[in-house]
Amino acid sequence: MVGVLLLFTVAYVGSLFSPGMQDDADSTHAEAAREMSVTHDYVTLKINGTRYLEKAPLMYWAVSVGYSCFGVNEFAAHLPVASSMLLLGLLAMRWGRRAFGDRAAVYAGLFVATTAGCYLFTRVLIPEAILSFFIALSFYFFATALEDRDAWRWYGGYASMALAVLTKGLLAIVVVGLALLLYLAISGEWRRWREFHLFTGILLFLAIAAPWHILAGIRNPHFFWFYFVNEHFMRFLGKRIPMDYNKQTGSLYWTLHLVWLFPWSFYLPVALRRPIQNWITRRKTGAPKPPRPPLNFRARSELLCLAWAGVTLVFFSFSTNQEYYTFPAYFPILLLIAKGLANEEESGSRSWLVWSSGALAAICIAISAVLTAGLWSSRQLPFVPDIGTVLAKPDLQAETLAMGHMLDLTGESFAALRLPAILAAVILLIGPAFAFLLRRRGAQLAATWATAATMAVFLIAAHIALVRFDPFLGSRSMAREIAPELTPKDRVMIYGDQSFGSSLLFYLRRPIELVNGNTTSMWWGSTYPDAPHIFRNDEELQRAWNSSQRVFLFVPQHERAKVEALLPGPLHIASEASGKVIFVNHS
Repeated sequence: MVGVLLLFTVAYVGSLFSPGMQDDADSTHAEAAREMSVTHDYVTLKINGTRYLEKAPLMYWAVSVGYSCFGVNEFAAHLPVASSMLLLGLLAMRWGRRAFGDRAAVYAGLFVATTAGCYLFTRVLIPEAILSFFIALSFYFFATALEDRDAWRWYGGYASMALAVLTKGLLAIVVVGLALLLYLAISGEWRRWREFHLFTGILLFLAIAAPWHILAGIRNPHFFWFYFVNEHFMRFLGKRIPMDYNKQTGSLYWTLHLVWLFPWSFYLPVALRRPIQNWITRRKTGAPKPPRPPLNFRARSELLCLAWAGVTLVFFSFSTNQEYYTFPAYFPILLLIAKGLANEEESGSRSWLVWSSGALAAICIAISAVLTAGLWSSRQLPFVPDIGTVLAKPDLQAETLAMGHMLDLTGESFAALRLPAILAAVILLIGPAFAFLLRRRGAQLAATWATAATMAVFLIAAHIALVRFDPFLGSRSMAREIAPELTPKDRVMIYGDQSFGSSLLFYLRRPIELVNGNTTSMWWGSTYPDAPHIFRNDEELQRAWNSSQRVFLFVPQHERAKVEALLPGPLHIASEASGKVIFVNHS
């Protein structure tokens, strides 16, 4: 356990403090929690003074508490998500030990701490990690309740599911409810329904989950339609208003999970080998399926994890989706891989382990070669502090994938990423190859630890790279540059959607007007009579620009030509980074 906590600390704790808050969802959510702390309104979320009714509140409550304890900063904003990942890892170890043994328990914790997707999708303040913990906790309570028949475990499951609903809405009911129904139907344990404490459990669930929804509905007219119909059902059908989301193609959706579960996805064949082999043997011999033995906690955990992961993945294959939507499925998949890997190692089987480890080593050597080629191509290029100026497509808003900017790297980009690229190239060249040699020599435990340690170092390199991306992904440097010049009488504006420069709100901590920005997350809140007068059009911008009052105008790169044609020149630049610029009308 100490080793698992050490690798978790290496991967996650240092990144609590940097980089800065990113534009779009990261700083938008952090700002909602900040305004909650200022207004002491814990029912109606607000951003830029405008009602923000898209999201459930629990994550924002947690961040607000962090602000009260540690001040308004990156550490406090990131702490709830990192804490949830720690709790998720500890739960994986507890569940793994009870169901599959000590080695599987350690591996489950290692996998949660070092899986690529778990790390990448916790770099942004989104509720997926918190949601995954409460969903996993509810499943664990239900599984142990079926095993131990303790009433309090049933109530723990209902309470955890309610907290999951307060984290991200009705999705928790869909995942937990459908997976449990599927499990009960297959296992036959639906016959024990009288033990489930359905009536009192549902009352407990409603006592926890309902009050906020009722209060939000009372305080915000039409909340129930917007939150339940538009944000849940219409989003699933791809008809949400406004349309500001995407859906991955089927092939991309499924294959990307091999990346998000890297490197442990390479051991999926190991985890599936015995079940598939037993099925093939029965098919060849024509032997009848053996009678089902009485369920124990191991069998319950296996079946429940399969139902849980399957329901989550299939559900989002039909829904609109982003890469991180399936985060709740990572836990059961990793737990099953940990079980399969531990079983193979403890049984003395080597061939599948060696083949899987060899395939992983080959892929990592290929990635190392690509990184080395990029470094070689940039060997004579100067270091570029602002990586956004040398990306192939510096317009982040044009990307349809949450991690799409990783596809924009050019040879010049590597000049800004030399340190993390060198670190990643070296560790990917050495670590997996060393683990492969250990596998061949039968040192299975050491090989798994070597792979986990490799990933921990790789995640350090990823963190350094994200810090280098800071000027491109966020606007902290620009906010800090203009903050000393701002006076209470000055006006700050963003041209276009607020997400283009939302970190300005978090760092400047003052209202920002939006020119043609009555869109996406700001649209619904702007329809309320108490919405602040922050929404402007081009004509109002021109009048403000020509007035005696000083105006600071943030312009994303893809809108710069339009703004330069709209406003009289010359335009004074107060700050500039990664193609984004802040113009000021009076120098």
